[in-house]
Amino acid sequence: MSPFKGQTGLKRILNASGYSLDGLRAAFTGEAAFRQLVLLNVILIPLSFFLSVSRVEQALLIAVCLLALIVELLNSAVEAAIDRISLELHPLSKNAKDMGSAAQLVALTMIALVWAVILL
Repeated sequence: MSPFKGQTGLKRILNASGYSLDGLRAAFTGEAAFRQLVLLNVILIPLSFFLSVSRVEQALLIAVCLLALIVELLNSAVEAAIDRISLELHPLSKNAKDMGSAAQLVALTMIALVWAVILL
């Protein structure tokens, strides 16, 4: 067991919430792609409430937008971890970063496809 896992109960939940907010703050201030996705979400999620779609369709429209934020957070975390290990160019580091980028491309494609299928 990790020595960093000492808190339990409500204290653990409060600590975890603080760490999560720190992560969101770091992503927003340090990652342009995350800020761009937040802007996209600020536009698309409210728009979904004005569309003539079922609740399930609206939930899907919102879910794919939020999923892209999740993927970007994970992509940024992978990139930060790789850069922390070494800034040296290495094929495995490149692969890890490229795969994270590919995951984000898939998430953005999913937004476009889901919105297109529901709206068209």
